[in-house]
Amino acid sequence: MTDYNKLYTPGDLDARTINTVIEIPEKSILKIEYNREKATFELDRVEPAIFAKPSNYGFIPGTRDEDGDELDTLIVSPEPLPMGVVVKAKILGVLNFEDDGEKDHKIICVPTDERDSGNRIKSLDDLGEQWKNKMEYHFNTYKDLKKKGTTKVLGYGGPDEAVAVIKECIERFGKQ
Repeated sequence: MTDYNKLYTPGDLDARTINTVIEIPEKSILKIEYNREKATFELDRVEPAIFAKPSNYGFIPGTRDEDGDELDTLIVSPEPLPMGVVVKAKILGVLNFEDDGEKDHKIICVPTDERDSGNRIKSLDDLGEQWKNKMEYHFNTYKDLKKKGTTKVLGYGGPDEAVAVIKECIERFGKQ
């Protein structure tokens, strides 16, 4: 078993890089969550096929968001990343999100060494409006078949806002 919260730091925030652990590969309908007490990945549920993840989904070790879970990440890469892989990633920004009234931020990042694109993605703007529209649509609707209207995208923030969120989550993790 791998206790990511003991083996990895959140990253180097001064360099705007993080360590992120993949929970769900892009295009998967399996909602997999890391169980920190058992240091295992567990299947939480199988989502409807229309709500497959539009991006690789992971978490930053050594953090705790307001919802009580590790801080989520959306990792942009040219293909799905396998569950359990640790990625050193560059921070692009944050998707501010609310789930059932709780803040549930998503840090948006890319691998620090992404040669397929020539490391061209340096900011949220480089992802384009269509990418942002897809993320907003997914996160605004993915729970609609179960509990319509319980999720809400509150907008995007840049790298400085993302780092502030990460620092808050590191502090919260330290107080547990």
